[in-house]
Amino acid sequence: MKEGQTGMTMYIVLEGRVNISIDKKVVEKLVPGGVFGEMALVDQSSRTASAVARTDCALLSINREALIALVKSDTAIGMAMMRCVADRIRYMNSLFA
Repeated sequence: MKEGQTGMTMYIVLEGRVNISIDKKVVEKLVPGGVFGEMALVDQSSRTASAVARTDCALLSINREALIALVKSDTAIGMAMMRCVADRIRYMNSLFA
C-alpha cells in the first residue's frame, strides 16, 4: 500500500509484521491484530501512509462495501472502528507534536 493511492481496502494483520510509514519514516510497527488502511475507507480519501510487510504476512482484507455492511449489522463494530481511528489520530498527533 502506498501513500497517496486511492484507498479501496483496509487490512487486519492475522500473521506477521507490517511497517507503516509517512514520508518514508516508519511511524508504526503492526503485529497480529493490527489494522491499517481504515481511514481511507471511512472518508474515501487517498492513503495517508504506506504499508510494507516486514515478514511473511497473512492479512484479512475488507473493502468499503463489506465494512459498511459490518457496521450496519453490528453497532459494536462501528464503535470499535471509531475508537481505532481516534487512537490512530491521537498517536499520530503525539509523533508530530
